Amino acid sequence: MLLKGKTAVITGAGAAQGIGRATAHLFAEHGAEVALVDYDKAALFDAGKTFMLPHRVYDCDVSNRTQARATIDRIAEDFGKIDILINNAGVVSPSLIDEIDEAEFDHIIDTNIKGNFMIAQAVVPHLRKQGGGAIVCISSIAGQLGGGVFGRSHYATSKAGILGMAKAFARELAPEDIRVNAIAPGTLDNDFTKGRMTAEIKAKIAANVPMGRLGTPQELANACLFLASDMSSYITGATLDVNGGLFIH
Repeated sequence: MLLKGKTAVITGAGAAQGIGRATAHLFAEHGAEVALVDYDKAALFDAGKTFMLPHRVYDCDVSNRTQARATIDRIAEDFGKIDILINNAGVVSPSLIDEIDEAEFDHIIDTNIKGNFMIAQAVVPHLRKQGGGAIVCISSIAGQLGGGVFGRSHYATSKAGILGMAKAFARELAPEDIRVNAIAPGTLDNDFTKGRMTAEIKAKIAANVPMGRLGTPQELANACLFLASDMSSYITGATLDVNGGLFIH
């Protein structure tokens, strides 16, 4: 029970095969009370039905500062405190540079960068009240390699930004015992691309992974648990690569 007595906020927690929902379940198994946040109300409702342990669901557009602050304040009121944030909300697109219009660019950047920032900014005062806490930001191998098979330039830009943002948060908040780390997943065997990454494409990617397979949402959840718990009590400003050896640096 690594998180007994803790309250965790997990964004992007609606998708059935997503990192967020897998992390929420794992955290609950380890004693945490969990607040599931997502902009997709139907997915949130479905996610809520899968929980037997203490939880609540909150629909929120994380890129909207007013919504982000109101949602986090409501979570703190409902649960009495916030100890952990898993900044997982994100979107992806395969568009090439000549195909990206301003609306698509803004959608990627607003969700992946602005959204992560706004939620973290709203959570920090509540972590201070607890005398510390942990924030985990979900980036991507695309932010390290300049894109990938699916996520292109605007996605890679946003995920690289998350890495820098996490390091800056870590440096600023470390004196207050608020640890901030990032995770850079490789390609997962889930439906983040909403059916656009076929089984054939996944097989080709897996063939290039030293471990010979794609990762799973559960493996990312395990990494989140490590960085959110006291097992990583002296780690901040780090990027944890969870990619089967596809990127080693």
